[in-house]
Amino acid sequence: MTRLQIGIIAASLALFCILAFGLETRPRHLRDLDRQRSISGETTSAAVLLKEARQKLPETAAAEVAVMEDNAQASASDAEKAERFKELSARWYQLGFPAISGYYAQEVAEILNSGESWAIAGTTYAIGQQQADEEKVSEFCTSRAVQCFENAVSLDPDNPEYQLNLANVYVVKPPQDNPMKGILMLRELNNKYPDNVPVLNTLGRLALQTGQTDRAIERLEQALSLAPENNQTLCLLADAYQAAGQSDKSEAFAQRCQSGRE
Repeated sequence: MTRLQIGIIAASLALFCILAFGLETRPRHLRDLDRQRSISGETTSAAVLLKEARQKLPETAAAEVAVMEDNAQASASDAEKAERFKELSARWYQLGFPAISGYYAQEVAEILNSGESWAIAGTTYAIGQQQADEEKVSEFCTSRAVQCFENAVSLDPDNPEYQLNLANVYVVKPPQDNPMKGILMLRELNNKYPDNVPVLNTLGRLALQTGQTDRAIERLEQALSLAPENNQTLCLLADAYQAAGQSDKSEAFAQRCQSGRE
């Protein structure tokens, strides 16, 4: 058999293997993102969302983030890469893509691995969860927000803010098999930290949303006694007293709420 014949046979076998078993030709980082999606059970992947987001960008913005991404990948150290990822997260947020901003914030957290960095990523995803106009994006952000806040809690278990934010993610999008999970987490936090103003404000807001006006006022007045100038408390009390039909009190709190925003 000649060398030419051997070469033809080898090439044919290689082509057969490609057609029969498939050959992964995507960049490695995109394969990794899809592998993460498979492991976490997400309905979409960061790779897909990144591709779709880039297609929606104006030409100049797309070119800008492409350069920023190249610079991040070319970083000489983890510290430098973290800074580049922070810039990418901020830029994508400015462009109106909190899900992509969250992804890059998560990349920062993977490097720094601090409670604060994971909480920032979780908060960014939580914003994406609330602003998403597609179910797949909402589910992606919900799943990632939970992961990030759980990491933050594991690194700093005594910080109630991280636990509160995790509970809020479940309140916004409850698990189908446990629809009360977020509410129960908030109640546990209230029992553990009875004088925590953000927890009281959250419980007051939820009580107001579900028509429990008296309960809302009770929670919010307690928060007010602990932090008289907390603007969120003042604004919520304006709404609560309005719902209770006490217009004088509502107006007084509304004025204080507005002053706090100026």
